[in-house]
Amino acid sequence: MTFKEYKGLDLVSVGNEVLDRWKKNHAFEKSLEVREGAPEFIFFEGPPSANGKPGIHHVMARSIKDAICRFKTQSGYKVNRRAGWDTHGLPVEIGVEKKLGIHKDDIGTKISVEEYNKTCRSEVMKYTAEWVNMTERVGYWVDMNDPYITYDNRYIETLWYLLKKIYDKGLLYKGYSIQPYSPSDGTGLSSHELNQPGCYKDVTDTTATVQFEVIKDGKSQPLFGTEAFPVYFLAWTTTPWTLPSNTALCVGPKYEYVRVLSFNPYTGKEAIYVLAKDLVSAWFNPKAADIPLENYKPGDKLVPFKVLDGSFKGTDLVGIRYKQLIPWFKPIEEGEPFRVISGDYVTTEDGTGIVHIAPTFGADDKKVAANFGVPGMMVLDKDGKRQAQVDHDGRFYPIEDLDPEYVRTHVDPSYKEYSGRYVKNAFDDSLPADAPTLDVDLCMMMKEDGRVFRIQKQTHSYPHSWRTDKPVLYYPLDAWFIKTTAVKDEMVALNKTITWKPESTGTGRFGQWLENIQDWNLSRSRFWGTPLPIWRTEDGKEEICIGTIAQLYAEIDKAVEAGFMTSNPFKDNGFDPKDMSKENYDKIDLHRPYVDNIFLVSPSGKKMTRETDLIDVWFDSGAMPYAQEGLRNLGSPKFGCTADFIAEGVDQTRGWFYTLHAIHTMISGTPAYKTVISNGLVLDKNGNKMSKRLGNAVDPFEELDKYGADALRWYMLTNAQPWDNLKFDEAGVDEVRRKFFGTLYNTYSFFALYANVDGFDPKVAKVEYSKRPEIDRWIISLLNSLKKKVVASYEDYDITTAGRLIQDFVCDDLSNWYVRL
Repeated sequence: MTFKEYKGLDLVSVGNEVLDRWKKNHAFEKSLEVREGAPEFIFFEGPPSANGKPGIHHVMARSIKDAICRFKTQSGYKVNRRAGWDTHGLPVEIGVEKKLGIHKDDIGTKISVEEYNKTCRSEVMKYTAEWVNMTERVGYWVDMNDPYITYDNRYIETLWYLLKKIYDKGLLYKGYSIQPYSPSDGTGLSSHELNQPGCYKDVTDTTATVQFEVIKDGKSQPLFGTEAFPVYFLAWTTTPWTLPSNTALCVGPKYEYVRVLSFNPYTGKEAIYVLAKDLVSAWFNPKAADIPLENYKPGDKLVPFKVLDGSFKGTDLVGIRYKQLIPWFKPIEEGEPFRVISGDYVTTEDGTGIVHIAPTFGADDKKVAANFGVPGMMVLDKDGKRQAQVDHDGRFYPIEDLDPEYVRTHVDPSYKEYSGRYVKNAFDDSLPADAPTLDVDLCMMMKEDGRVFRIQKQTHSYPHSWRTDKPVLYYPLDAWFIKTTAVKDEMVALNKTITWKPESTGTGRFGQWLENIQDWNLSRSRFWGTPLPIWRTEDGKEEICIGTIAQLYAEIDKAVEAGFMTSNPFKDNGFDPKDMSKENYDKIDLHRPYVDNIFLVSPSGKKMTRETDLIDVWFDSGAMPYAQEGLRNLGSPKFGCTADFIAEGVDQTRGWFYTLHAIHTMISGTPAYKTVISNGLVLDKNGNKMSKRLGNAVDPFEELDKYGADALRWYMLTNAQPWDNLKFDEAGVDEVRRKFFGTLYNTYSFFALYANVDGFDPKVAKVEYSKRPEIDRWIISLLNSLKKKVVASYEDYDITTAGRLIQDFVCDDLSNWYVRL
């Protein structure tokens, strides 16, 4: 027997030889065949989106999955590994809009929904070849010939089936509430989307502490006392653009409030200011406390003040009325606005102890205002519908989009100057970087006539869209929700049965998230995605949730009989509801606009129209334990089974990990997975997040071309524990190539050279261990110990320790000691 001798260490060419041999011999397929009948180790592959190129972080995730799945295969298990593609949602739509040079508002006008979705379908698999190439080159064994695809009709039907199950349990409902809304995406977002890593960013905004003038009457008289000065409530806000929608001020019921006689620092006018006693020193400089009021001259840096006698509990202030701060609109909602209310969430940690309330732009604001019968500030659009003062593009409602009669009777002419202004400059791509913000202009307006007490810059954390990286607003939305709060206790209990790597993610980031979950905002006001399968009558009193295509087929037939449909489009296309084959399902399309053109008949004989919303794309991926099998496998053990193992990046903790867990809990009452590795972020060598914009992104294909898959994988798996952030340094990959693989190469070359010279044949009977030299027995003993430790590490899903043990054995015990001695 001759052992192959290499002329030099070339991991790239060796890796290519191995890949070619695997492909030629169908190694992956045979690894499954030889395990036929063996116990199964169930693995779920999270679906990436193929409309973007793979990055270096995908090499990390795929290496982790491959290492565990190979180990389990070598341990005697059959490990099916099916790839998947996430094909719906904002990433695709935003890419298509850029390609076509259109905006969401153009869909249905400049381009039909049918044409738009056709483009989305073609674009979504744009980089499939790159993904397949990267996957094969890093040696990740996964079936990419039969992937589950989320836009497939059979996949969508299964999502409908699950939603029907959730609906039947009373967990799917329509509600009106304040939700995260992204003007740049044109849709609402769920709370778990808003909690993706990096969504909250530190931004520096203009903040305002404004003066709300108290109306003098019997209730407010104690605030005026014997002084002949106007009285103002001071309230601080980081979002001055919400001030025109103010309808209440909220105080803490147990806090103590005082009156402070001082001067407006901008106008120099004397007035009485009301704020929390504990916060006086935050707004009035203690150094000015001893300066006589009569010595003050407008423009002085130190503004004198005097805390007047007496104090008031928050409850004493409730009901006091004040003048509308920015009287652009007359209220049209029922209730009494512009008065003081109370709420337990008010704190004295910052601000003034008095909170500005705009019920249309904050969930807490809406809730506390409703408790006191305070309405939100709504406007009337040209269709006669009541809307928040900011439109869905993130602008103060343009006057031309409002009802003309409403404008004439309820809108002050001074609003015209601000009509159509974007509340955040990021929403208007035409604005230069140094353009003044709406917040600044509003503050300057109030500064001129003494309505603002202090204007300052403040750095604070603010939510941004996980896709467009632009600010998110909290906005009143009519949407469909999944009542996840109803199954919170079950989700918390099931989470305790899951083995998390690291454990701290399960108890901390994920566990704490479950303890504070909110109902899942399922609705998306978009075009390319899974349609919500609910049809309703115009008055909303009758509705039906469709769970299968067969059910929809039958309901369409009823609608045809009732005269609401001329024919059944499924029947027209030759679709057979009893045939579960892909060929049959490819005859129809369950996307918009086709499902929008289907009308059903209610039990009372009324026409029912589909709710136009799509569902959250995270429901698509979270339902894959069921949907990858499809209803053709309904009732089989594989339909909705629990995975033994999954692995993705930490950014999926409140994404895929969460939606898998939530759906599995609601549908099956079992965990979706038993063990999960949540790997950290792959950063640049300086610890910064990689991005094309910063020019620090690493191209995985270039690394594979230069170092090969073995060195790249070994570096990423052994440099740090997978759940720690990896500061990717190409020098580290080269070091692994030289020190570990170089040592392994030199050791093998030494062996091959002398084995070939001596004609060594491993098939010849071995020398008994007891008769071998001590050094041989020593290295064999270490090798057996190594096997036990490596297996134990893999059983504990500790890939890093397993790799380091092997590396230490090769570099120290085998090379430095055994070979050299």
